[in-house]
Amino acid sequence: MKTFTLALSPEQFSGVEKTLLQSDDFRVLAWTYPSGVKALALENARGRVVALPYQGQMIWSATFDGCELTMRNMFRQPKPSSTVIGTYGCFMFHAGLLRNGCPAPADDHPLHGEMPCAPMDAAWLEVGEDAAGLYLRLGGDYEYVQGFGDHYRATPTLTLRVGSGVFDIGMAVTNLAGKAMELMYMAHMNYAYIPGASLVEPLAGARVRVRSSVPAHVKPTPEWSAYMAELGQDPSRLSTLDSPALHDPEIVCFFEEVPADAAGHAHFLLDHLEGSAFYTRYRPDQFSHATRWILHNADQGVAAFVLPSTCEPEGYLAEKAKGNVRSLAGGQRALFSVSTGYLSAEERCRLRDELGG
Repeated sequence: MKTFTLALSPEQFSGVEKTLLQSDDFRVLAWTYPSGVKALALENARGRVVALPYQGQMIWSATFDGCELTMRNMFRQPKPSSTVIGTYGCFMFHAGLLRNGCPAPADDHPLHGEMPCAPMDAAWLEVGEDAAGLYLRLGGDYEYVQGFGDHYRATPTLTLRVGSGVFDIGMAVTNLAGKAMELMYMAHMNYAYIPGASLVEPLAGARVRVRSSVPAHVKPTPEWSAYMAELGQDPSRLSTLDSPALHDPEIVCFFEEVPADAAGHAHFLLDHLEGSAFYTRYRPDQFSHATRWILHNADQGVAAFVLPSTCEPEGYLAEKAKGNVRSLAGGQRALFSVSTGYLSAEERCRLRDELGG
């Protein structure tokens, strides 16, 4: 099958949903929220993913088999914002790229850097076929350039497959400058908090530790501090989402040396009580670190069971001191890919048989 590409333009996004593409397997809808943010829904027979093609190619929401994957949040719609904190209700954003994480007082970067809400220069749709079958893909392009500073191109992608609740999120970063650039990237997926769900890593062996630092936005309580001390001694105690009162403020864990299967993939799941699951697969040779973020309160509920990354989210200066800031030479390109989404009970059972857990 030949690849079909459709260039997008802001003029295609009116105030109401409009079909841009439709076939037996896929449908694409475009519209503009009352806030002015332009949105695109990629749909297959099992559900939809809503992306913001001109705002960092952020994924605003995802729903499959009637299950909402996105964190509970305070935003009724995406808001136009230059920083992610101004529209923090999304399913996924591309965190980084020059700076990342929660800034410490001595840092001068916004929360999770410049990429989450970047004003994209171009967006396009692609329909094609590869070794995995038919696909529908949203692509985007963002050129960052500063006089006497860094110059890079970021190309995020979102790929939906026929009849699947699991989709692919990609990012390519090319250093267009003649000098090296620093790189800090995280695929930040904000999954819903599912009461009673179990946190599962089928391939045991990763080193896990609980975050000991307390960012400025976290206000500890005595009960939370005691719980954190217990987790610090035994992180495996955080295995089930059965204590929401202890998940406010947030719980953050770090993973290192995550094992991969024979194909080079690491697997993380949030198993639901009825047998279905949220699922993420990634390559540890692309992402040297991973983070877990759990929060449950009256305004937000999130179980970000794994956030693959090149560093920890402690801010630029802390990560630089730990040696976690990558360097990308002039002209060099870095590629990242994550598969994530929803597994039915039957699909989860098959994966259990394949992985042994």
